[in-house]
Amino acid sequence: MSIGRAQTLRGIEFKRCTAAEAREQRDVVEAIFRGSYVQSGSAFSTPEAFMRRFDNYTDPGRGGGFELVMARFEGKPCGQAWGWPLPANAAWWGGLRLDDGDVAAFTAEDGSRTFALSEIMVLSELTGRGIARALHDELLGGRPERRATLLVRPDNERAYNTYRKWGWYRVGTLRPSWPDAPTFDVLIHDLRTA
Repeated sequence: MSIGRAQTLRGIEFKRCTAAEAREQRDVVEAIFRGSYVQSGSAFSTPEAFMRRFDNYTDPGRGGGFELVMARFEGKPCGQAWGWPLPANAAWWGGLRLDDGDVAAFTAEDGSRTFALSEIMVLSELTGRGIARALHDELLGGRPERRATLLVRPDNERAYNTYRKWGWYRVGTLRPSWPDAPTFDVLIHDLRTA
């Protein structure tokens, strides 16, 4: 996957964080979320619910592999993306309905097959400048996994169309086990061919 685009954006710097380092940036993570999303009114998308999920993802007892990439524009935090490699028996796939194929074979994880891209966001006043793509490429560029997955709301046309342009394709649907979670489309990106 090319990360050259990230290097062409003037004034953008990236910082990679482990789970422990990300927890130290908790206030910044929340501020970026609050500045990135229009609140939909659903219980799943409130800042409090979002931060509960973040705390779970970065919990020291959860296991390794979580990585956050934070973008700074002119020295100020402006965006973030994070994810982790899926371990064997990953809860991520719970409730998956594939459009085609064998669910058991598709979800067989070993910690090195699939990277779950959980979040990508940019402050609303800075969208349209290529920062989201740069974050995407910075996080996924050089990953050792064979593929990546993400969840997107089917009615989020802007995000959906963007992911398709970036090489993602739909394989099915999934409703996460988080309280009040909606049903998402499951997208896959082949990392070895990018």
